[in-house]
Amino acid sequence: MKKKAQDREGAPDVVANEPDANRDPITKAPGAGKGVAESVNPAVEDDYWRENYKNRPYIDRGVNYEAYRPAYRYGWESFSHHQDRSFEDVETELGRDWSSREDRGHLGWLKAKPAVQDAWDRVERGASPKR
Repeated sequence: MKKKAQDREGAPDVVANEPDANRDPITKAPGAGKGVAESVNPAVEDDYWRENYKNRPYIDRGVNYEAYRPAYRYGWESFSHHQDRSFEDVETELGRDWSSREDRGHLGWLKAKPAVQDAWDRVERGASPKR
């Protein structure tokens, strides 16, 4: 039988031994912390972009997904690190850091930027649920 935890007033609140719901330490509400950033599932994002990249207006015809994959990954990862800021606020920093990434492939920043922003915007909208 699961043991009930008690809040400050002694009333049963959360079930002890419950899988970590990342609860707020004060309100005990689930999902405390980084929110959307914690819900980004790289496998879901990769699957989504693999299926949908061809329909994006910035994609060069004949260029496969693998060429754009690092840019999409950089977009969703960057949002996770900078979610308190807008893409426009970090764009210069992201562009500078892109050139030092070993996994950037052959895409320069001007070709990568639309894909980076697209992936950023998708996770910002919360379109990447956990599996």
